[in-house]
Formats: sequence, structure tokens, C-alpha cells
Amino acid sequence: MSPLPTRTAREQAILTGPILPTILRLAAPNALTVIVQSLVIVVETVFVGTLGADALAANAYVFPFLVLMQTMSTGAMGGGVSSSVARALGAGDLARARALVLHAILIALGFGLLFTLVMRGFGPVIYGAMGARGIVLDLALYYSDTLFAGVTTIWLANTLLSIVRGTGNMAMPTAILLTTSAVQMAIAYALTQGLGMLPSFGIAGIGWSTILANGLGALATLAFLCSSRSRVRPAVDGVRPSWPMFRDILRVGGVAIFFSLQNAFAVMVLSGVVGGFGAAIVAGYGIGARLEMLQISIVFGIGAALVPMVGMNVGAGQITRARQITFIGALVAAAICGIIGTVFAVMPHWWSGLYTVDPALRAATATYLQRVGPSFALFGFGICLYFATQGSGRVVEPVLAATARLVLVLAGAAITIRWGGDYATLCWVIATAMVAYGLLAGAVLAFTPWRPPAPARRAAAPLTGTTSPAVGK
Repeated sequence: MSPLPTRTAREQAILTGPILPTILRLAAPNALTVIVQSLVIVVETVFVGTLGADALAANAYVFPFLVLMQTMSTGAMGGGVSSSVARALGAGDLARARALVLHAILIALGFGLLFTLVMRGFGPVIYGAMGARGIVLDLALYYSDTLFAGVTTIWLANTLLSIVRGTGNMAMPTAILLTTSAVQMAIAYALTQGLGMLPSFGIAGIGWSTILANGLGALATLAFLCSSRSRVRPAVDGVRPSWPMFRDILRVGGVAIFFSLQNAFAVMVLSGVVGGFGAAIVAGYGIGARLEMLQISIVFGIGAALVPMVGMNVGAGQITRARQITFIGALVAAAICGIIGTVFAVMPHWWSGLYTVDPALRAATATYLQRVGPSFALFGFGICLYFATQGSGRVVEPVLAATARLVLVLAGAAITIRWGGDYATLCWVIATAMVAYGLLAGAVLAFTPWRPPAPARRAAAPLTGTTSPAVGK
């Protein structure tokens, strides 16, 4: 192990500072990022809305897969990357943290290629099974084929940003994401609406804007990691791919992927079930479910701060403090998501009005939000626990809690169909599953012991003493 002679001021605050102020300070840049990225989603959907109801319906089928790529590369595998880097720094092993960079990049390339092959090869089957037909299916494939041709850029950008977050640096990822978000919105407008001599690419313009913006983000983040300002610069000389390094990332990220897959699968199944109620309800449900999926992004703003905080404390052997950080962060997330859900449950037209003026679509969105919105609090609580436990290196239990939610959704949807239930009944099923998930996730964590990794039990850099002002303040 290569010991750290000193701790940076940021690491010192994570290991010894007051918990809530530290969470809020680290989460603040992420919150700004979430707001802007949420704006990107809203703006792009507005652009799609100008293309007609068929384009909106097609977008509702593809959007869960875009969210899946984002959550898998950022919240799942990205969480595994951040956790590994944070635990290495917490245990005082800078050389290991640097070597993890190469392994993280190789994992990103592998997953990006895998999803390109799967979605380009089986897209018609997947979207057809979800209920897409005719012009809606054609538009969904037009968008999806474009997006997944360059999906590796999403994986690379988010993996590299996760490395930076693992050091506790939230400001640099925020700066990069704010820039690329502005670029993405500009490109989306130009390519969906047409601009000057640029023709309109229709809904595929959203795919192009996503690819190009993430490619820019990946290049900018790599440049930062290779600079003297980075706490963890990539180690290339003398570093070869090593299974223990891959395993350290995959034992968190690989398991966490199932969380993202389960969320996406639930949305896909529900989209298929809702498809039986008509195109207007599919589009309205898609607008409402978009707010649900945004909760994951919102909670990630807090969870991304919790991963290095929990990881460094676990790496340093401070288990009690790590668990305190987890529960405090989850309560903050529950409060934020609860407020959002309640507001839009009371005023659903505030949300649906951003996307459409069609009364049928707005009514379908209102039906969803009025029943599901209030349950966002416990949904956010459970998701935040999942993010935080990535830092501990133990994610099996939170993922199993998410599995229970999926089972409830599937069983409830099946019963709804069997007994001729309507769309409103299905919305109650979704809300009930969210409440059960949050309660179960909290109970599981309360009774699951954590232990520090072996390096932390043997030795770690001192928690007090000189801090290094030179790097990573």
C-alpha cells in the first residue's frame, strides 16, 4: 500500500467534520447539476412535443432506456467506481486509487459496446413487446438506433466523472456537466427543429445531442484527471489489467446494475400495460413517470455526495460515522422528494403543462401524479439508502429491497389486468410499491452490519494532523 502522507482539506472534512453541513456542502454542486439536467430533459421533451403526439409516445418508449444508461453508468457502475476510489483514499492507498482509473475506463468501454449491440440488434423486438406499433414504433427505432450507436460516450463520460466524485470533488463534475448541458440543449434545438441550413432530424436529433454532449464531457473530464489539479491521476506505466481491481469495482457496481435494470424493467412493463388503455394514456403516463424517474436524478445529487463520505469513512474504519451519514442523507432526500411529489399531486397541471396542451394527455398525467406523487418521499428515502450503501461496498441488501418493489409492481399489474382494473388502479399499485420499498430498505439497512475492509483494519492515514492544501481542496 502506498500511504498518503497527508489528507486534503476535503478528505479531513469528510472524515472528521460535522455530518449534515458536510453533506449539504458536497451535495450543493450536485443539486445545481440535477436542476440543469432536469431542465435538459424538460426542454428536450418540449422539442419532441412540437413533433406531435406520435413522437411523444415514441419518446415514452425510448426514454426508460436512456435513463437506464444514465443510472447504470452513473448511479450503479459509477457508484462502484466512486466507492472503490473513496475506500482506497480512506485507507491511505493512493497508488491503488490511481490504478483503478484504467480499470474503470475498460469497464465503461465494455458496457457501452454491449448495449450498442443489444439495442441496435433487438430494438424492434423490445419496443414491440412494450406495445409500440406502427408509426410510433418507427419513430422509437429512429430515435433509439441513433442514441445507441454512440451510447459508449455516455458510459465514458459518467465513469470519468465518477472517478472525480470518488475523491470528494463535486465542483469539477458540476462545472463540466453545466457546460455540456447547455451544449446539449442547443444541439437538440438545432437538430429537432432545424436551424439555418441544418435540416430537422426529428426525434433522432435528441439522440445526436446526447451523444455529442457526452463525448465533449468525456474529453473534458479526462483532461482534468490528467492534470496536476486532479487528486487521482491515471496510472498507466506499470499498470496492467488486474482481476482484483475489476472485482473491487464490480462487486459494488455489478450488483448495483440490477437496481437500475429493475427500475427500467418496471417502467417497461408498466408502459406495456398502460398501452392497453390507448395512446393518449401512454403519452400521459410517460409524462408523469418522467417526474418519477427524475426523483432518481434528484436523489443522486445527494447520493453522489454520500458515496465518497461513506466510502472514506468505511475505508478509515469509522463504521458508526458512516452509518450516521447514510441515514441523515436519506432523510434529507425523503424531505426533498416528498415536497416535490406533494406539490405536483396537488397541482398536476404545473407539470403536464410543460409538455402538452392536449386535455386527454393532461388528464392521464394528473391521474398518475395525484396517486403516486405523495409516495415519492419513501421512494427517495430508499433510493438514497441504495446510493449511500455503495460507499460501504455492500449493496446486495438494498438491491433486494428494490427487487421486492419490482415483485409488487408486477403482481399488482397482473392482478389489475386479470380483474379488469383501470389506469387509476394501476397508479395505486405503483404508489403502494414505492411506500413498501422505502420502508423495507430502511429496515434492511438498520439490521445489516457493516465492517471495514482489511486495509482499513491494518492501517490508515491519520485522521488528524497536517492537511495538504496543494491538491483537491
